[in-house]
Amino acid sequence: MELIIMLVIATFIYLYRQNPGSAPYKYFTNMAVTVYEKYAPYSYKVVKEKAKELGQDFTAKQYIVQIFLFGGVAAAIAFLYFYSLFWAIAYAVVAIAFIPYVSFLRYKRIYNEFIFEEIQVYCTNVIMEFTTSQSFVKSLEGVRESGILEEPILGDVSTMIDMSYANGTIDEALKFMSDKYPYYMVKNMHQLFLQITNEGAKDSGESLELMMQDIDMLVEGVYRDKMDRAAYYKKFIMYGLALYLLVMLMQFLLGQAQYLEMVNEWYIQIILHAVIIINSFFLIDGTKFYNEEIGAE
Repeated sequence: MELIIMLVIATFIYLYRQNPGSAPYKYFTNMAVTVYEKYAPYSYKVVKEKAKELGQDFTAKQYIVQIFLFGGVAAAIAFLYFYSLFWAIAYAVVAIAFIPYVSFLRYKRIYNEFIFEEIQVYCTNVIMEFTTSQSFVKSLEGVRESGILEEPILGDVSTMIDMSYANGTIDEALKFMSDKYPYYMVKNMHQLFLQITNEGAKDSGESLELMMQDIDMLVEGVYRDKMDRAAYYKKFIMYGLALYLLVMLMQFLLGQAQYLEMVNEWYIQIILHAVIIINSFFLIDGTKFYNEEIGAE
């Protein structure tokens, strides 16, 4: 342990000497941001700005309520488990520290729902444009000029148009869009257009009409699943919170005096900490699942 502390101190001094005009913590912050931006699908800033643009961002009052709610519930649970003010404060601080992560999950869900709606608009309108232009690139241009798409889909459609003209084919443009937005409707529609373009299908009207029906059915299924998941998530949270209160049943069965004697044992404290951590992980994992992408593979 002493060796680890010495290494941390040495690293801190080295970074400070390498960056005398700035705090060493900024180095770690910038490095973390760089790694996150490289591997994450999109940043916290992107999803928060989109939520704010859509009018679904939390106000300062709502954040304050979250802080008191998370901190208060965590402190109450910890105190019921250990009857210790120290652990009540410690768990309250940890719970409050998770608020940005929970907010990020919520912003991701809002952003993904927005992207899904834009993809739906992209697919349906490209098909409608194709029925008149009989050209995929012209269809993309018509959708772009119509003003119905927003960023980032609008910029991606422009990229597809540029790639199609540069390559003389639509293959790479279709692959670009399908890889970036791996939704069933995107892959199926692109596959159909690729078949029509390469094989020169004469009667594409019926196929496109069936594709429109498939998109409508898929969208209906996705939104039905969204409502079902929202209802299930509310029950899930209530069930998860109820699990914390099982310790009250234990106190009722054993008696508070005997329970307080047990809590003084170190191994009992480890078990109680494990119960809280495992149940918390259960709630966080369920929250992550609820806010996962919709409509994608």
